[in-house]
Amino acid sequence: MKVINHIREVRQRKGITQIKLAEDLQVTRQTINAIEKNKYNPSLELSLKLAEYLDVPFTSLFYLDKSEENAK
Repeated sequence: MKVINHIREVRQRKGITQIKLAEDLQVTRQTINAIEKNKYNPSLELSLKLAEYLDVPFTSLFYLDKSEENAK
């Protein structure tokens, strides 16, 4: 199973840039970019910080993609 996120959609809807989000969470813009592209899974701590910063429930930001499992 793969972890999928809605960070980009939520961030853009709120008018927050990757740079602003990265600065406020003290990570690099490249980290935010990699997370949004599902190339990097953030730590639990960073995941919770993202949800809090974006003011959305953690469970609405991240979910497990079970389609790979169903394809087997």
